[in-house]
Amino acid sequence: MPAPLNRALEAVLDGADADALRRATTRLIDVYRSGAPPAEQVLRDRVAATAYAAYRMPATHAAIARVLRYALEVDPALAPRSLVDVGGGTGAAAWAAVEEFDVLESVEIVDGSADALAVGAAVGRHGPPALAGARWTRRDLGDGAALPPADLATVAYLLGELEPALQERVVDAAAAAADVVAVVEPGTPRGFAAVLAARDRLLAAGWHVLAPCPHEQACPLAAAGDWCHLAVRLDRTALHRRLKGAALGHEDEKVSYVVARRSPVPPSVRPSGRVLRHPRTRKGMVALELCRADGSASEEVVSKRQGPRYRAARHAGWGDQWPEGGTDPAD
Repeated sequence: MPAPLNRALEAVLDGADADALRRATTRLIDVYRSGAPPAEQVLRDRVAATAYAAYRMPATHAAIARVLRYALEVDPALAPRSLVDVGGGTGAAAWAAVEEFDVLESVEIVDGSADALAVGAAVGRHGPPALAGARWTRRDLGDGAALPPADLATVAYLLGELEPALQERVVDAAAAAADVVAVVEPGTPRGFAAVLAARDRLLAAGWHVLAPCPHEQACPLAAAGDWCHLAVRLDRTALHRRLKGAALGHEDEKVSYVVARRSPVPPSVRPSGRVLRHPRTRKGMVALELCRADGSASEEVVSKRQGPRYRAARHAGWGDQWPEGGTDPAD
């Protein structure tokens, strides 16, 4: 977790009732591990919202930050000056966006939980100027009201908690408000299904995929009964370990995502391949499972005889871009 967010969380959590936070964290873990959309407001009080910020915000922040970096790797010119964080809760996506885009000036977080917004605003006051001055707006996302216009809309860890019809309305509202939309969900079959539905809806509306897909055709993993996701590793703080009852000093947050934009993605910008799983390294070779620009998914085995391409394969990671054919990857 980056030091600014860590310090901000510690400042807000200082003096909080540790036992109450642990009990609330246990309830939240039970809800999120159930695999079903919650039947009622999850962050129903200030303690629950504070526990969520302490136990989930580090992981969701790390995942969203990595997603935005993937988008920047495809298009380094991406430079939003305004953000609307839809269903942003305690503001993890806003923190990630402010850190990844140094030109970001205007931030608005929209959510249905007043308690989550209050905790998020308290944490944000310890952050960079764009967060300290952010607007935290309570709104029922099902009321059909338009979202404030922005260069970038983030819809993170939200759609999987909504009924399909409401998911569609939220995606449509984000697309109407912004020029770039980032949808992020847990890297589970259900989370991926929500991302895939959002991707399909954006493509049907004439939008264009920036990341992770190197194409705009049907997802080859979905066609094979699989799901597209990746893992983001983050360090746990001492408080994080205590609240989760965890022994390890790190955790891996699995995430599915799509970043799309209103304007076309030039062929020269779009990646020709994406690594779908952890590369498998054997003596003298690396096996990469790839999503390809032609809409297929297949394995490529890179041998030591391929020189620079083999060295690049040894450094490739799950989720990274990968070039096709004989073109050697950039160092």
